Amino acid sequence: MSHFLNIESVQEQHLIHEDIRVDGISILDNVHKLENHYTDFKHQFDGLIISFCSKGTMTVKINFRTYEIKAGSIIVVLPQLMIDPIQVSEDFQIVSIVMSIDFISAFPILRDFITNNEIRWNPVIHSSKQENNLFEDFVNFLKKYYTNKPGNKNTRKTVLQYLIFALITSITDSYSTLSQESGIVRKRKDEIIDNFYLLISQQARTERRVHFYADKLNLSPQYLTTLIKSQTGKSVNHWIEHVVIMHAKSLLSSTSLSIKEISQELNFIDPSSFCRYFKRCTQLSPNIFRNK
Repeated sequence: MSHFLNIESVQEQHLIHEDIRVDGISILDNVHKLENHYTDFKHQFDGLIISFCSKGTMTVKINFRTYEIKAGSIIVVLPQLMIDPIQVSEDFQIVSIVMSIDFISAFPILRDFITNNEIRWNPVIHSSKQENNLFEDFVNFLKKYYTNKPGNKNTRKTVLQYLIFALITSITDSYSTLSQESGIVRKRKDEIIDNFYLLISQQARTERRVHFYADKLNLSPQYLTTLIKSQTGKSVNHWIEHVVIMHAKSLLSSTSLSIKEISQELNFIDPSSFCRYFKRCTQLSPNIFRNK
């Protein structure tokens, strides 16, 4: 059984008080302790998760591969990837920073981060002792600021944004020192799914046909559709829409392009088609989203 989560459900589940809630961001302690039989469920989050383990161990499948998490591990789970916890030690402690798609879409640095295939293929990295101490201090400061700094929410959000940007820059630097993973034997299905994710990250801005992606992968549309649904819990169209809407939200949030210009940028035949597509996927019109 799978649990599908977004930022609002996470804040509700973890009883984040209204006084400290910040739109699009939550910082959580020990997400595994809030749910009975945590390892009985798979989880998908509609956003980005960055976690730091300070104690204990956890065995988990992320994006179809098994990883061992331990003290000093940094875990980066890109939007809507399947998280399948297998075993958690009793002393396991972890801090998680979760960000919504709306929050990510507004900032190019985050958009680039979540389309980085090095991160997709290596969601768990183990820091050196020196890096471990720095990351732990930084994450603890972030957590303290988030939980102990009531006041103007817009100011708090801005400060948290810059702190998270600094953290992501440091994590990206850690990834840059990794060589391409070698010695890992990937199943054919895993390769197809990885290549599908890569294709939609590159092409979905202008290409929304399932047939297009099946042709690129040398598969029938039916086989691709069945495989993606069975392995990710989401349809091919859902994943395409996910990327298109992320680009649309980014253009609406961070540029002054008109709705007509955005519809052209995303290869819609006219602004009305884009507006219908956006509203069907988000329940909001582009103008309402831009002005909220």
